[in-house]
Amino acid sequence: MTTRAVVRGVGHYLPDRIVPNSEFETRLDTSDEWIRSRSGIERRHFAADHENTSDLGAHAARAALADAGLEAADLDAIILATSTADLTFPSAATMVQDAIGMQSGFAFDVQAVCAGFVYALTTANAMILTGQARRILVIGAETFSRIIDHEDRATSVLFGDGAGALILEAQDGDGSAADRGILASDLNSDGRYRDILYVDGGVGTRDTGFLRMQGKEVFRHAVEKLAETAETALASIGLSGADVDWIVPHQANIRIIQATAKRMGVPMDRVITTVQDHGNTSAASIPLALSVGKARGQIKQGDLIVTEAIGGGLAWGSVVLRW
Repeated sequence: MTTRAVVRGVGHYLPDRIVPNSEFETRLDTSDEWIRSRSGIERRHFAADHENTSDLGAHAARAALADAGLEAADLDAIILATSTADLTFPSAATMVQDAIGMQSGFAFDVQAVCAGFVYALTTANAMILTGQARRILVIGAETFSRIIDHEDRATSVLFGDGAGALILEAQDGDGSAADRGILASDLNSDGRYRDILYVDGGVGTRDTGFLRMQGKEVFRHAVEKLAETAETALASIGLSGADVDWIVPHQANIRIIQATAKRMGVPMDRVITTVQDHGNTSAASIPLALSVGKARGQIKQGDLIVTEAIGGGLAWGSVVLRW
């Protein structure tokens, strides 16, 4: 028998405030048509002044626990992927731990920007396979509205706030690609490209800073690297794009999503897209899309899913799992 990290439950949370593209037309040289044509985004959610990243994460955590039929006491660990934690420290994960009433186990944050959830998922899988934990809550949560330059029309229209969560549980498999659970992963980073997507502030500068991006360069790297990492992970278990039921990609830009699917030979009717409704929610986008895909009735038990993401660093990677 082989131990597998199997998805037990999934959930998400979006702040109440919906920001349509038309809201940007009043203060920026942009339009709904311009935003849609270049990104596919129609609206996004912004957190209220009293809502922090840990608040969003806690809501998503409770939804995942309810979906799994579990209590907080049933968890061994929380791994939270975010670039917008409430404070420099402690981690947002420990704040979620307290908020949901989990009084044992451990919790920590992972920071790999938009690739954060893939990194967190891979970390959780490794902990389950080595016996460090049996049941782990993995969260992606962001409040990117706090770090975007609202005067920059190229970036301010792209990002939104939200959270998604799933629970991984150790279960037995037979060691084949037919098993449920995480089957393969592939992680990468290359610090030479840090200047094409970054925030120009931080603890060292004593200034939070704003997100800065060279859009054309990010697009070029994204399409190439996302298809490559997904194909690498699939090939490691003897599979290809033809075997995939759903691609659940990082929801950054519809054109990146379309180009990546085309390179992999997967039609768009087998790609879960939420970017139109949520914008780019960074580390939250994949778990959010997984939760929405399940709620829509698209994702079903036994489906083979590929998730892939790229973010500042550059950091990128993919996970192959059977639902």
